[in-house]
Amino acid sequence: MRTVSRTAVPALTTEQMRAVDHAMVEDLHIELVQMMENAGRSLAELAIIRFSPCSVTILAGRGGNGGGGLVAARHLANRGCQVQVVLTEPGHLTPVPAHQADILARMGVTIASRPATADLIIDALIGYSLRGDPAGAAAQLITWANGQAAPVLALDTPSGLDLTTGTAATPAVWAAATLTLALPKVLPPVQPAPDRLMAT
Repeated sequence: MRTVSRTAVPALTTEQMRAVDHAMVEDLHIELVQMMENAGRSLAELAIIRFSPCSVTILAGRGGNGGGGLVAARHLANRGCQVQVVLTEPGHLTPVPAHQADILARMGVTIASRPATADLIIDALIGYSLRGDPAGAAAQLITWANGQAAPVLALDTPSGLDLTTGTAATPAVWAAATLTLALPKVLPPVQPAPDRLMAT
């Protein structure tokens, strides 16, 4: 296994990131639950250091990105934050995120059907595997987040941003900050339409 310089951080395309994820699980036997724990703990730490919130609303999808958000919810609750989680598909979580949701339920963390205003919003809706415009509950939650006064912290990529083309979908999260996972993602130099400009 080759290492890289500490001063030069490479960036990956979406396809390269898929290959890295595959290698971590299949070649190195790093379990998905470990990767999710690392992502969520780091996300919670960034939320506290950068934003110092007393209350946090976490918007979580059904897959790995959402699972990282659920882990962050646990760490933030343990650090004294008032945490609320809203799931796009509560009855259709993949196995590891479902396990994280069960932990939150046992802790008494609120899993709500509608988002509430908070000091910080965490976007853990859609990861780097976006195809097409967000739809359904994810689209509704993105629109809600963009209408709030609170800053949005995105996990890995703002939901609605296509990392293959660099295009911001309709809708797409306008994030104040993004915690990228593993390595930064290559973002092609695409000029979005004026109503789709994003701050990350």
